[in-house]
Amino acid sequence: MRSFSELISLAKAKGPRKVVLVGSEDREGIKALKFAFDEGIAVPVFVGDEERTNEILDEEGLKGEVMGASSSEEACEKGIRLVNSGYADIVLKGLVKTSTLLKAVLNKEWGLRSGKILSHIAALEVPAIDRIVFVTDGGMVIRPDLPTKISIIENAVSFLKSLGYEKPKVALVAAVETVNEDMPETLEAAVISKMGQRGQIIDCEIDGPLGMDNALSSFAAEVKKVTGPVAGRADLLVVPDIASGNFLGKSAVYFAGGKIAGLILGASAPIVIVSRADSSPSKLASIALASYSLGEQQ
Repeated sequence: MRSFSELISLAKAKGPRKVVLVGSEDREGIKALKFAFDEGIAVPVFVGDEERTNEILDEEGLKGEVMGASSSEEACEKGIRLVNSGYADIVLKGLVKTSTLLKAVLNKEWGLRSGKILSHIAALEVPAIDRIVFVTDGGMVIRPDLPTKISIIENAVSFLKSLGYEKPKVALVAAVETVNEDMPETLEAAVISKMGQRGQIIDCEIDGPLGMDNALSSFAAEVKKVTGPVAGRADLLVVPDIASGNFLGKSAVYFAGGKIAGLILGASAPIVIVSRADSSPSKLASIALASYSLGEQQ
């Protein structure tokens, strides 16, 4: 996948998905849905403060079904139940705390549990790279241990396959491309790489540790004599911890003039959490990413 424009075109071709905005008295969330509705990607449903939601909808020129809720907890339960029942397809976080929303997602009775860990994936479009590059996990798991990191990789690989990547190229990135006992992330990367070679991690080409340069640039990989199917051609960067992933995503936007989209994976439906600081194209791309990952309409 080369660009967010391509992603949006692909999502449009599959038709609109029903997106529920939880905590719908949120102007930024409503604006994001208006972009998606205008592009033919989303049919909006709103759950939250009914009076305030309708006021904002009138001001922004958008219409949609509004379901009232008297508290954040009620809004989260109603919204998640709509997706659980199949009435809606995608969750979009509005004016509710992330922790309150995720508590509802993980409810054993009516939530969106799948048995998998919840993790975050970001999609980056930057002028210097000729493709969209994905990054995990810069938004959910603070400091994953080895088993958790493997689960995060499995979530991301499954997601990329849903987007049409037959065998994603996965780079375990670190400050250096050699194993260094003083840098635990390089040791973990070497272990995970070996697991991939032995078929313990499937459906992807995986290698590490790799530096950012030789993971993304074929020229850098050639100069440094780093070889293999992933070197210079990574689709997915697996970062050591949440801080490095967060810095990487924001650097792509604020240093490189790029765009970012993101989702929470591991639930039985996509969960979109957009930042108030995200640009309009980024918000649209996040919804398109969720929509396209769901495949063909039934």
